Amino acid sequence: MTVAEGLKSAIRERVLERREGLLALSRRIHAHPETAFAEHRAAAWCAEELREHGFAVTAPAHGLETAFTATVGSGPVTVAIACEYDALPGLGHACGHNLIAAAGVGAALGLAPFADELGLTVRVLGTPAEERGAGKALLLEAGAFEGVDAAMMVHPCPFEVAEFRSFALGTLSVEYRGKAAHPSLNAHEGRNAADALTVAQVALGLLRQQLPPQWKVHGVTTGAGTVPNLIPDRATAEYEIRASAAEDLRELRERVEACFRAGALATGCEVSLTRPEPDYLDFRTDPGLIALWTANARALGRPEPQRKDAFACTDMGNVSHAVPSIHPVLDITGGSCGPHEPEFAEAAVSPEAERAILDGAVGMAWTAADFAAARRA
Repeated sequence: MTVAEGLKSAIRERVLERREGLLALSRRIHAHPETAFAEHRAAAWCAEELREHGFAVTAPAHGLETAFTATVGSGPVTVAIACEYDALPGLGHACGHNLIAAAGVGAALGLAPFADELGLTVRVLGTPAEERGAGKALLLEAGAFEGVDAAMMVHPCPFEVAEFRSFALGTLSVEYRGKAAHPSLNAHEGRNAADALTVAQVALGLLRQQLPPQWKVHGVTTGAGTVPNLIPDRATAEYEIRASAAEDLRELRERVEACFRAGALATGCEVSLTRPEPDYLDFRTDPGLIALWTANARALGRPEPQRKDAFACTDMGNVSHAVPSIHPVLDITGGSCGPHEPEFAEAAVSPEAERAILDGAVGMAWTAADFAAARRA
């Protein structure tokens, strides 16, 4: 069961009435990029826009300073719309999260006047720290998605995809502790932490030969000594591991951590392995929800969606393991550039991006309305 065309037209008209405000919100967030857990202005701007239009807003929320919740309606079906707004260090909004925030706010504004008629409770969640920190995983643990029947968001991309797939992602902070010594006077008394990291990196390079192609290991050295005439007593690195599913990620982590322990064993150093943030789980698209989205996207004249294997990670994956979810991606560059490139930051305020904001807002609002109608049928 889907919503009558007259009501859908009214929802779309409501979004378009807020067109200039939504585009201005996107541009403002884009012009003032804030990184993970520091998105104070972006969160406040989104929350204020919703508060001004009758939403009950709680900010901060669920123990995170830059999270918020905003609700309207009192229907039996609760739909959560996620707004991301964190930027990339040094690259600004090269992932286009300014669009995600504006589209999420727009969808909620489009639904607000009709929420009770549709049997909906609309819950907007301001979700910080998607790029680093797994904000949605923290919000999920804190109960932000309790009572939610469906969750959704849209994301800009260099192509159009309805059924989004993502890797599971884990992070690892590595610290070796050795013993400093003069490299010619008493080198035999030293324990070289940089060598420990080198041994581990060689082990990882060999391990990669036996890993399935969808398992990825990549990282950077963040410290390995400061001067050549002193054996380093400390070395540090940051690594990421990716796998197609959360179950595979656990096995990959064990194998990668064994390589780092081998470095310590070979050099007589000590190693500390810590997880700086929760694991990002693979995204699992809900078939019923995505069928509704696809029909609505076609009605809006969006490009026909492509099928893509996993190519990214998102903490929305954690939500999808707990709540029926969708995460369609909208083409804003036609393949000319992709996320995490400087050119994509420019594309995030292009006319194509602004169309994606409005289409994303209307498409999510229509999908939420259809979902509520199907639940009541």
